[in-house]
Amino acid sequence: MAPPRDDEHECGWKAYAVELEQRLSTLEKAFARRSERRKQSKLPPAVPSEPRSREQTRQARDAAAELRDAKLETEVEPISVAPEACRCGECGSTALRELGEGKPSTVFEYIPPRFRKRVFLRQTLVCECGTVVTAEAPARMGDKTRYAPSFVAHLCTSKLADSIPQHRLEKEYKRLGIPVARSTMNALLHRAADELGPLYSAACALVRSAPVVGADETSVRQANLDKKAFMWTFNTPELSVYKYAETRSGSVAAELLGDSEGVLVVDQYTGYNQVTKPGMRLRAGCMAHARRKLFESQEHEGFADALALIGKLYDVERAAKAAGVVGTEVHLEARIKTSRPLFAELLSWCRAQRGRHEPRSAAGRAVNYLLNNRRALRVFLTDPRVPLDNNASERDMRPVAMGRSNYLFFQNKESGERHAILYTLVKSAEKNGLNPTTYLADVLVRVHTHPQSRVEELLPHRWKPPDA
Repeated sequence: MAPPRDDEHECGWKAYAVELEQRLSTLEKAFARRSERRKQSKLPPAVPSEPRSREQTRQARDAAAELRDAKLETEVEPISVAPEACRCGECGSTALRELGEGKPSTVFEYIPPRFRKRVFLRQTLVCECGTVVTAEAPARMGDKTRYAPSFVAHLCTSKLADSIPQHRLEKEYKRLGIPVARSTMNALLHRAADELGPLYSAACALVRSAPVVGADETSVRQANLDKKAFMWTFNTPELSVYKYAETRSGSVAAELLGDSEGVLVVDQYTGYNQVTKPGMRLRAGCMAHARRKLFESQEHEGFADALALIGKLYDVERAAKAAGVVGTEVHLEARIKTSRPLFAELLSWCRAQRGRHEPRSAAGRAVNYLLNNRRALRVFLTDPRVPLDNNASERDMRPVAMGRSNYLFFQNKESGERHAILYTLVKSAEKNGLNPTTYLADVLVRVHTHPQSRVEELLPHRWKPPDA
């Protein structure tokens, strides 16, 4: 007699096998590749399908010119022709003469960094009456410190921009010939934050008055706190302001933004409800969050079509950026003409999908996210200054996440607040194309002598070097 088929009997082993299969499927999803990039080959084609375009040629030429014109210390070293080669290969003559200055061959070398100790001999004069007059001390970051502003600026940039913990910096500095204890580094970081406090306050005021602000938050650890603390970011195209708090409460956003008006680009976290009430800021959604949820359910039929529609929305933004018209009326016209029909088609697709998936399933949540937040997601269609997503804020969180992995925690609330000040100025300097070390080395001194009523002139997007 033939054995029964699987669909003709019920037993405990069959139920156990089904349970194991479901658990395996869950684990495969949990440990699956997280990248949201569409699958594509990483290998270049064997033969170029078409010649390089003019734009590609121009970009390559500009990159080569930028490298050639880099402001680096240049050393010209002549290389003579070897004596045995000073003979013509055609006629054998040795009467060779020089042709021009020579053929240049350029290489870029790495010279290990170094610290320098400068001793200032301050002239001292004495009067017959016994009065002593001494030359002024050099500019410093505050009084009674042996470390120059450039040293402190390098320390801040290494930790806040590169996420290098202080115990690694201690080893690096020792290799360079200047042993500095971690406690000294910690004191210098905190002192720098105190000195730069006026600039931080000015940055907060400018973000509060900005018409479009993006915001996000991420958890961090505080040594003397049992629960999680949080680092928040509030950004504009010119500034990224960080704020540290021991809570994720909406009071943090309310404290910084107050009752200001404009647009706030955020995810759907309810903590921002306090500043997005009627008469205050209009809430704009993040298309990247919506896309991420669809991407995680792309194995379902039809979800690839939705991802393609969102891809076309981003094509409009890339074209506006390439044309240099972001935030202008031309950009708005492109959104009205192209993006609005695409967004309407995306919503129609979602309505058609709503009844096909369990609401609590990943696919159902992805569809409902778009439909429930459609008003916030469509704000970009009416204002060209509003970005399509909140990725700028998420990028601002990267150094905080790296620091969370490398230097682990903040000792206390005051430490977190001072790091927020330094994060603000370092990240804003990078956003404006400045070298944070150069920028901080200058403003750590100038902040004492610059008129406090115009201290915002020292912020990265308005700062001018002393020799400008």
